[in-house]
This record gives sequence, C-alpha cells and structure tokens, in this order.
Amino acid sequence: MTSGAQQHGQNPAPSPAQNPSPTPPIWNAPPKSRGGGLAFAIVGIVVAGLVALLVIAYLASGLGVPTLLIGSLLALVPLALVLLAVRWVDRWEPEPRWALWFAFLWGAAVSVAIALVVDLGVQLAMAFAETGGTPDEALQAVVQAPIVEELAKGVGVLAIFAFSRSHFDGPVDGLVYAATVAAGFAFTENVLYFGAALAEGGAQTLGATFVVRGLFSPFAHVLFTVCTGLAIGIGARRGGGVGVVGWFLLGLLGATLLHALWNGSLTFADDAIGLYFTVQVPIFIVAVVITVLLRRQEVRVTRRRLAEYASAGWFSAAEVEMLATPAGRRQAKAWAKMQTPARTAAMRKLITDATHLAFTRQRIAAGLAKDATFAEEQGLLAAVVEDRRILLS
Repeated sequence: MTSGAQQHGQNPAPSPAQNPSPTPPIWNAPPKSRGGGLAFAIVGIVVAGLVALLVIAYLASGLGVPTLLIGSLLALVPLALVLLAVRWVDRWEPEPRWALWFAFLWGAAVSVAIALVVDLGVQLAMAFAETGGTPDEALQAVVQAPIVEELAKGVGVLAIFAFSRSHFDGPVDGLVYAATVAAGFAFTENVLYFGAALAEGGAQTLGATFVVRGLFSPFAHVLFTVCTGLAIGIGARRGGGVGVVGWFLLGLLGATLLHALWNGSLTFADDAIGLYFTVQVPIFIVAVVITVLLRRQEVRVTRRRLAEYASAGWFSAAEVEMLATPAGRRQAKAWAKMQTPARTAAMRKLITDATHLAFTRQRIAAGLAKDATFAEEQGLLAAVVEDRRILLS
C-alpha cells in the first residue's frame, strides 16, 4: 500500500478550484489524535479533580478553613501574573482549553500530592531510623524538593505530549504546558506557605512571605519546569517517539539543577537580596529573551507555510499578510469587531485554523507526518473555506 506521505508528498493540497470534489471521508474526518487527546484530558481532569479534593481537605485540616481561604485569595495574585504571561506566549497558536486545564490541575493537585506523599515517607523513614529523627531542612530544600517536585511536574508535561501529540509541535507548546503545570503547583504551594505564615507569625509574617513569594518570585517554578517543557518540545520537533524520553530526562536534569540553585541561594546565601539580583533576576531575563525568540520563530513558520498554500491557490498574498503577521491579525480583528458577531467569531476561527494549518504543514515538511496528519490537514483546509464563506457572506 502507498503511505500518506507518498500520496501527498511535500506539496500542499490543491485548491478547491483545482480539486473541486475531494473525497468526503478524508475531507470531513476529524483528526484522530485530537479526539484521543480530548478523551485523555476528560479522564485526566476527573482524576486530577478528585486528587485536588484530597489536597484541599489536607490543607483545610492543617491550616483551618479561614486561614486556607485567606491563603488562597493571596495566592491568586501571583497566579494571575503567571497565567497572563502564559496567555501572551500562547496567543499565536493557542493550545486547547481542555489540555491547559489538565496541565493546571496536574500541577495544582497531582504534583503537590506526590510531593506531600514523598515528604511524609521521608519523615517516617527518618523517625524509624532514629528515634525522634527529623529530615535536614537544608537537604530537603536543595536536594529532595528539586528532584521530587520537578519529576512530578515534568511527568504531567510528558503525559500531555504522549496523549495529545497533535497539539505538541515544538518548544513553545512545551513552554506553555510546562508553565501552566508550574503555575498550578506554585498556586497550591503558595496557599500552604501563606497559610502557614499567617498561622505561625500573624499578619506581619504573612506580608513578608507574600512579598518574597508573590511579588519577587512568582515565576520561580515556571522557570524550573520550563526547562523540561522546552526539552520535550525540541524532542517533538525532531521526530517524537522514544527519543523524546531522552530529551525529557535532559530537560528534567536542567530543571532540577536550576531549582536546586534557586533554593540553595535562599538557604545558604548571606546576602539573599544581592544574590537575588545577581543570579535569579538574570535567569529570569534569559528566560524572557528565549521566549520572545521562540515566539518570533512561530511567526516565521506560520508565514512561510501559509505562503506555500498561497502558491497552491488556497490563500491570496494579502490573506497571508493578514493571517501570518501580528499587525495583520490586529487589523483583521479590528475590522471583524465592526461587523456582525458571526463575522467576529469567524475571523478568530480563521486565524486559529490557519495557524494550526501552518504548523500541520510544518510537520509534513519536516517528514514527521503520519496518515492522520494528512487527514488533519484536509480538515483544516475545509475549515478555512468555511470560515472564509462566513466572513464573505
């Protein structure tokens, strides 16, 4: 039998004028991997939700409900900062909401539960090994926490890659998913820290803890786990498969070392403020620069691949400019807002479908396509035609 890659080659599908009667089953088939990813997300969200209830019960029993509520409200501040940044990164090629919800719940519930269980196990082991023995806090901060927490968070990102491959095209996707997992973890951890600070030291201690964790370092966990997400994304772009596990381990090593460096600077440094500005702030700046460069790469890929479809007759040069440049998208959305609500929705969907189409073509051009990829391409082309029909009707 002839494979999908041999049938389609590296050239975009012909335009409707060149191919007026595409085969209906292929044209209308939904991408198989997307359906599988959705089913995984539904099961994962339900399971993570149940774990979240257990974590909430644990926090409520330890802190008390009023303290838990105060800690949760304060923890929403750094969470909002992180999620706004993630949304900015994810604007060009948005990830599906269900995948992001799974990522957040994995970080906020499952990863936290794993860390708590391991911590309890370590405490019990120390108590049995030596009567009254307790773990060394510095060792926990610099060794145990980085290894356990980054592994727990990283497994969630790897699970998204495994079960939602069509939504995991490269480093930016890995960054978005990893940052969302880390945002969830940091939220629950902040609730615990803020609640404990209020219970043990009152409002003054709570205020100091909030400034350090909520304002000075809201992106700390994001910076760590993004190492894992970027590595998985690089593995995905290079072909996926078993090789991604190697990239995952490499990224996990980077995340663990960075986490250990961060915690160590807070644990052992004599001048924590000076080290914050000389070590931690530069790390954050480097992460921002890498993110901006990756975003620009996404724009270039979109423009290059949509230009190929334009050569095949699917888009005009003006449409490519509109769909594949930030300025073009802003103008298109502004125009649509002055029209009917249906046209506004259709314009947003056209931009989203065209972007997904460009990255689907990128997988094909890179030789990473499977038969389902070509069905996905046909479905997206059909969606683009329908979006355009609504806009012009």
